[in-house]
Amino acid sequence: MKTLHELAAALAAGKTTSVKLVEDSLARIESYRARGGAAYMDVDAESALQTARASDQARQAGYAPSVLAGLPVSVKDLFDIQGQVTKAGSIALNNAAPATQDAAVVARLRQAGAVLLGRTNMSEFAFSGLGLNPHYGTPRAPHDEARVSGGSSSGAAVSVALGMAAAAIGTDTGGSIRIPSAFCGLTGFKPTAHRVPLAGALPLSSSLDSIGPLAVSVACCAAFDAAISGQSLDARPADIRGLRLYVTRDFVCDGLDADVSGAFEAALQKLSQAGANIVSFRFPELREIPRINAGGGLTAAEAWTWHRKLLQAQGTCYDHRVAQRIRRGAEQSATDYIEILAARKRVQAVAAERLRDADAWLMPTVAITPPLVAALERDDDAFFAANGMVLRNTNVINFLDGCATSLPTGEPGIGLSVCGLHDQDARVLQISAAIQALY
Repeated sequence: MKTLHELAAALAAGKTTSVKLVEDSLARIESYRARGGAAYMDVDAESALQTARASDQARQAGYAPSVLAGLPVSVKDLFDIQGQVTKAGSIALNNAAPATQDAAVVARLRQAGAVLLGRTNMSEFAFSGLGLNPHYGTPRAPHDEARVSGGSSSGAAVSVALGMAAAAIGTDTGGSIRIPSAFCGLTGFKPTAHRVPLAGALPLSSSLDSIGPLAVSVACCAAFDAAISGQSLDARPADIRGLRLYVTRDFVCDGLDADVSGAFEAALQKLSQAGANIVSFRFPELREIPRINAGGGLTAAEAWTWHRKLLQAQGTCYDHRVAQRIRRGAEQSATDYIEILAARKRVQAVAAERLRDADAWLMPTVAITPPLVAALERDDDAFFAANGMVLRNTNVINFLDGCATSLPTGEPGIGLSVCGLHDQDARVLQISAAIQALY
C-alpha cells in the first residue's frame, strides 16, 4: 500500500493521474463486490471520475490544494453527503430524506481536493466494536475472511486495506477507528474529540464521538487530520531516545490473548532497545470504568435520546443487539447521567496526575485477536462478551477525552496504541511516527 504522500508525489511528477488512481480503485471495488465483499454500501463511480478529471485539469493549471488532492477516499455511512440518504448501516432510515448539504468534514475533504468514492459499511448506528451488520453484510478481516474486520468503521478499514481507497474517514466513540485499524493492519487516529466538527455526522454519543482517519501511515493520518480539522499539527517524528513511554498492567493488560501479549511485549522491547524509557505505573482507577458504565454509560443515555422516536416507529428494523444496547439508556435517570459525568471528571483528574511526566501512554489497541464471524452471528452471549473485550482498551481513551493512534505491529490483527490526554494530539502523532519508523 502506498502512502498519501507517495501518491501525491506521483501525481506531482506526472507519473499517474487522479483518473487513473480512481479507475484502479473502482476496478478493485468491482472485483471485491463481485466476490461478495461488503465493505462498500454505495459507490458513486460517475461522480468520482468527474471529480478526478477536474482534479487533473486543476493540477495541470498548477492548483493542488493539499496532499489529498486527486486521491480517492471512502466515507463512512455516518456522514451526510448532499443528495444522498445517510443510513448509518441501518434499514431503519431507508425512507429518510436525502441530505441537503455535506457534513462539515465531507465539505472539508472536497475543499482539500479529495475524490469521494462512496459510502462504506459499518456496525449499525456505530454501536459495536465488531463490525457485524445483518442488513448489508459483514466486511471481513483482510488477512482471514473468517474473522471480523472490527467496528464500527469496518468498511472504512477494509476499503483501505484492500486498496479500494487511499484513505478513509471514520468515527470513534469507543474505539471505532482504532479497533478496525488494528484488525486490518492499518494506522488509525482518534483525535481529541473537539478538534473535528461533528455537524452532519449522525450521532451516537455527543460526549464521546470523534472523527478521524484510517490510513497507511502516521504521516497519512496527520495529513488527513489537517484537512478535516483545519489544524496542521507538527507530526514530524520525535527522537525515540529518552522518551518516557508509560505502561500500566492495570485493566488494559488484563486477560490479553497470548498473541496480543507477545506482540505488545516485543514492541516494548524494541522501543527499549531503541533508547526509549519504558516506565511502569499504576492506574487502578481504570477498573472503576466498567462499574461507572454498568448501566450503559454516556453512550446508551445519549443514543437513547436520539433513537427513542425512531425505535418506536421502526424498532423491528434494528439489529436486535443494537436496539438492546440503546434501550439501556431509557433505564437511566437524570441522576445516573449526572453521576457518570462527575465520575468521568474524577478519573480524568487522576489520569492527568498519573501521566503528568509521560511523553505517551502505550497499550495493546485491542486485548484479543479478531473473533470468528460465525461464532458471533449465532450466539448473542458470545457477541456481547467479544464486543466488551474489543472495546475495553480503546474506550478508556474516549472516557478520558484523550487522543490515540493504533499502529500495525506486523502481527496480523494486532495493534499497538499510542495514547495521550486532551489536546496532546501533536505529541501522540510525533511519537507514533517515531515508533512506526522502527517497524
